[in-house]
Amino acid sequence: DNVALPLKIAGVPKPERARKVDALLELVGLTAKRDAYPASLSGGQKQRVGIARALVHDPEVLLCDEATSALDPETTQSILALLADINRRLGLTIVLITHEMEVIRAVCDTVAVIEQGEVVETGPVWRVFGNPQHGATRALLSTLVHDLPAELAARVQPLSGQAALPDGAQVVL
Repeated sequence: DNVALPLKIAGVPKPERARKVDALLELVGLTAKRDAYPASLSGGQKQRVGIARALVHDPEVLLCDEATSALDPETTQSILALLADINRRLGLTIVLITHEMEVIRAVCDTVAVIEQGEVVETGPVWRVFGNPQHGATRALLSTLVHDLPAELAARVQPLSGQAALPDGAQVVL
């Protein structure tokens, strides 16, 4: 019912709603949970329901705000794999808003760093991560330093006296 609700509100006939819901539940891997109550679903399954519901009207862009922030590492990887699959299968642009650099590194092509509501740096992930130009970008990337070669890690350290992440800084992809 949760996935079907936007279709019901839009006046889509019941048989068409059922077909669409079945297709979306299959896409997100929840066919077996079609009649499950929300309280019986795991965090990852609830996230999949949210993704399916966001796709009911065939959007051109899927906005995911902190899509993996409350998930364990294994579930995070499964949600990221699902988003990548949706991107490939549906040709859908996905905008991820996250503070998790691992998420960006794993699935994104382009990154925009926002500080205090303004885009301060943008470009292909490889370029922005490899040669950050703004302090907010360096601060965000400092969370990845443990995985980087020493030469590159030195280039992404926060500026002296700067906290790990400036207030209001976020990443939008």
